[in-house]
Amino acid sequence: MRDDPRLWWQHGVLYQIYPRSYQDANGDGVGDLEGIRQRLEHLQWLGVDAIWLSPFQPSPMADFGYDVADYCGVDPLFGTLDDFDRLLADAHARGLRVTLDWVPNHSSDQHPWFVESRAARTSPKRDWYVWRDGRGDGPPNNWVSVFGGPAWEHDAATDQWYLHSFLREQPDLEWRNPELVRAMHEVLRFWLERGADGFRIDVVHRIAKDPELRDNPPNPGGGTGYGGQLHVHDENHPDVHALLRGLRAVLDEYPERMMVGEVYLFDPAEVARYYGRGDELHLAFNFSFLRCPWDAAAFRAEVERFEALCPPEGWPTWVLSNHDVPRHASRYDDPELGDARARVAAMMLLTLRGTPYLYAGEEIGMRNVTIAPERMQDPLARTLHPALSRDGERTPMRWDADAPACGFTPVRPDATTADPWLPLGPQPPGTDVAAQRRDRRSLLWLYRDLLALRRTHPALHRGQWRALDAPDGVFAYERRSGHQVARVALNFGARPARVALGGGDVATGLHTRPGATLPTRADFADLGPAEGLVLVLR
Repeated sequence: MRDDPRLWWQHGVLYQIYPRSYQDANGDGVGDLEGIRQRLEHLQWLGVDAIWLSPFQPSPMADFGYDVADYCGVDPLFGTLDDFDRLLADAHARGLRVTLDWVPNHSSDQHPWFVESRAARTSPKRDWYVWRDGRGDGPPNNWVSVFGGPAWEHDAATDQWYLHSFLREQPDLEWRNPELVRAMHEVLRFWLERGADGFRIDVVHRIAKDPELRDNPPNPGGGTGYGGQLHVHDENHPDVHALLRGLRAVLDEYPERMMVGEVYLFDPAEVARYYGRGDELHLAFNFSFLRCPWDAAAFRAEVERFEALCPPEGWPTWVLSNHDVPRHASRYDDPELGDARARVAAMMLLTLRGTPYLYAGEEIGMRNVTIAPERMQDPLARTLHPALSRDGERTPMRWDADAPACGFTPVRPDATTADPWLPLGPQPPGTDVAAQRRDRRSLLWLYRDLLALRRTHPALHRGQWRALDAPDGVFAYERRSGHQVARVALNFGARPARVALGGGDVATGLHTRPGATLPTRADFADLGPAEGLVLVLR
């Protein structure tokens, strides 16, 4: 791969911010754009290259912004367009790129486009959404919503059904309509003209469906609801790739812009197709780690599988946590080795070939919070079951445990603070930014050091990858760029392990255990339980 500054999204590390939960600047208990701007110093200090902002556009908040009512604005809950412009300018001044969440599969049912679309069958925007006659007294086909129940809603006024892959408040847009496609391209240009550096595209694999709306076949493995079908007609339709080429052409009108797709498919061969021939997505999220147990062989298998499938024009992405899945510090927690495992996970994520995505709070080891049913906000808890609530991974960022609301929301003139929109909940001692910045041995400092090491050494941010032989329970690999070599050994096991690393003089590196002495030679690595080591050779 050539060393090209335009490939910042390939060399760099991106950091996801869920705006509601990052920093509240105006004291209403909900995070906002000005709060994010006030915390840019943390991101610059940490050493990430770009941020991804989850939706902040106007929305009725049926799905917390993923039901967009205006693609070209800012919801008053989060601020104004002027606030966005200030955030963008300040981020750029600090060397941070800014990417936005874009939701093209569906809008809010309160979007003016849909309001006009449902007004009459003859509405000029009727075909901007997926409307069909029913089949007998029921919906047009057997498709079901990801969020439970049928994927169709009957509109009594016009006696037709509209498709909603998620909530009924989120009608699906019709990407087979050229007018809709042009309008959505203009949405991208609106933000690109303001200076946005790219987009994370929500459920991009669903924007093209079977034009004949055929029934999905049953899942031979059984199951009910969404899992009871094979989703061969309502997602991942071949026509999505032509639409992606159109989106890529818009991005290519602007220098150094990128798009990463939420391709929520667990077949890596299908995910790899979304790169096209270098003319579709710049990056496609690979979510395979979200299903991995804490097992060296499992992680190695997923990496090897995608490395074999990723086309020459592609580039892997790796993610351990986001706003839709339990935090990995909780998934991989352990009474004895939980904190050590979080360190090993950080070292793996930041030393593999590919673009890492960090989720706000993972750098301090935040765990999921158990939310009482009466405080749950997630629509999944309402429509399906409280056990499916994603609120636990969306709780506010913990800035300073000694401050009211952990510094998330400001103290009012009357010395009170607003209740955060979700409870902060209990966390292990020291799970806050202030405490960990004071402690040079903390997880936060390990993330900072790993990011600095990765940025400084080409072998770690653009080098090739190959697995190394290792004993059971250890994941070991080499990164190489030209003459520079780095070797990584990660012990996922609960017993000590000795790993042969092939020799060579050590120039620098990092150990996950605070205070551990680096070897001068890369002959062997002696690792304790849940310990990792990266060595850069001379």
